[in-house]
Amino acid sequence: MQKRNVQVTANNKLPWRKKRVCAYVRVSTKHDLQINSLENQIEYYTRYILRNSNYEFCGVYSDTGVSGLSESRPGLNEMLKKAYNGEIDLIITKSISRFARNTIFLLTTIRKLREAGVDVHFEKENITSFSFHLTKDL
Repeated sequence: MQKRNVQVTANNKLPWRKKRVCAYVRVSTKHDLQINSLENQIEYYTRYILRNSNYEFCGVYSDTGVSGLSESRPGLNEMLKKAYNGEIDLIITKSISRFARNTIFLLTTIRKLREAGVDVHFEKENITSFSFHLTKDL
């Protein structure tokens, strides 16, 4: 076997960049207690992302007074559009039920996000989308 010398230069190193991260929060009613919960979640995720030196903060998207069964959520839809356009690498949310309560919508959306190179992390369940396999038959 013939030996080859390979020279590593600045031009052939893989570039490293911070992971572009956002969060999604939702409350189902506009009651004062839930509004306070929403504000607390926004503050928590903003700090959480900003404190991680490997993350680039891409915002916290939110919906108020909207059911998790609804696919018509302005905050979610804006976030998904940016994710599909390659502007987001990771979405963090409190739980699966905050992201979606419709199983088909959830799995279809997660699959589309994975195809776009975007992971989703559900904190309560400690699940990240790359940790489970979704079938293409959905």
